[in-house]
Amino acid sequence: MDISLMDFLLLVLASFRITRLLVYDRITEFIRSLVLEEVTEKNEMGEDTVYYVPRSGRVRGFFGELISCYWCTGVWSAIFLILLYYLFPSIYAPFVLVFAIAGAAAFIEVILQKLMMTE
Repeated sequence: MDISLMDFLLLVLASFRITRLLVYDRITEFIRSLVLEEVTEKNEMGEDTVYYVPRSGRVRGFFGELISCYWCTGVWSAIFLILLYYLFPSIYAPFVLVFAIAGAAAFIEVILQKLMMTE
């Protein structure tokens, strides 16, 4: 397997960003709502706590389990990107570049937020 360090870094950043997009970002909430159900419970202090649980059914349950697990979704997004890398290089390049740049920007934002909080 011959992969350059630059391609590896781009794949890592893109995988991070795609995983985060699917598991946490508001823009993909409509996808998660197909496979996850929102359950609200009151905690000891009387405050509402929201949980997301996989919907029932084989297919929806499977994808609900998958998308509710950051690590699981990360593995599948990495597999998807590696398949793109080897099977469809002309699609891979712009797709991964966009998500890698977005992933790097997310890291920079987190670092800046941390630095600004310590001032």
